[in-house]
Amino acid sequence: MHSATHPARHPSNRLIPLTFPADRTIRIATRSSRLALWQAEHVADLLRRAIPQVQVELLHVSTIGDRDLSEPLRNLGPFGVFTREVQRVVLDRQADLAVHSLKDLPTEPVEGLVLGAVPARGELFDALVLPASAARQRASGKTLWESIAAGARVGTGSPRRRAQLLHARPDLEFCEVRGNVETRLRKLDAGEFDALVLAVAGLTRLELAQRIDEELPPPLMYPAVGQGALGLECRSDDDDLCAALRLISDPATEAAVLAERALLADLRGGCHAPIGVATQGTGDQLTLEGVVLSTDGRERLHARIAGEIAAPVELGRRVAQALREQGAERLING
Repeated sequence: MHSATHPARHPSNRLIPLTFPADRTIRIATRSSRLALWQAEHVADLLRRAIPQVQVELLHVSTIGDRDLSEPLRNLGPFGVFTREVQRVVLDRQADLAVHSLKDLPTEPVEGLVLGAVPARGELFDALVLPASAARQRASGKTLWESIAAGARVGTGSPRRRAQLLHARPDLEFCEVRGNVETRLRKLDAGEFDALVLAVAGLTRLELAQRIDEELPPPLMYPAVGQGALGLECRSDDDDLCAALRLISDPATEAAVLAERALLADLRGGCHAPIGVATQGTGDQLTLEGVVLSTDGRERLHARIAGEIAAPVELGRRVAQALREQGAERLING
């Protein structure tokens, strides 16, 4: 068996040697939506550039979140709506690597799997999207979001988005919307909604950035935990692939999402909890902000703490504790 050695960049910034079998094929498990396939192909390209001899194949997997488009996501279970089946094919050795939108990946560890890499993050924020035919009219001194007429129907399936926007605009009507990005845009343009809220990263990756009418940054809208980032899971006993994934993991992104996920895990909040976060790294420091809201948007808690970028999990737990002291668990469980 032939092998090649490549230097791998570890989050500690040490160079570690990598020996990867030249005749091995990495099989990537992915959902079949256009966005999920973009993400899987992106990871495949990163692996091919990092390990020129590697062969990569994609395995399409259908999840319960893909099959059931009628129920609100929160009714399909608190965890793993878009990840459980993808993880299962890796555990069953039908595939070697699972590529997830990290915001969909539960924080509870799955025995036999490890989060092997988090590549460089995409755009963080959410976006306001109006129908293709709508007039973009801003009231004097106001943003486009602030200028939307009272009673307008805003489509979003996310309790996090809904709660934050209700906090700012309780005069709007928020409607459940399901389906992939393209489906949601078709519904918007057909008149089912007056506006949508979608992730900037997803629109950009699908070459739909022209549909972004206005970004919705904090403090109006804090992103989801892991938003804009990809999570790559492999089997914990797959030493070759675990080492190879260190080549394509981005240390700054990894530190940020580890802090965010530690906050979410400590608060015992699922993927659908009304929790938002924002991270910012400067040198050896990482600042983490977290918000927790009531589902109706009337109550909003906020905490912001800076800590060492080398200890992101501790930072996440500290922010979670600050939110808990304000009553976060009552809002999450209420």
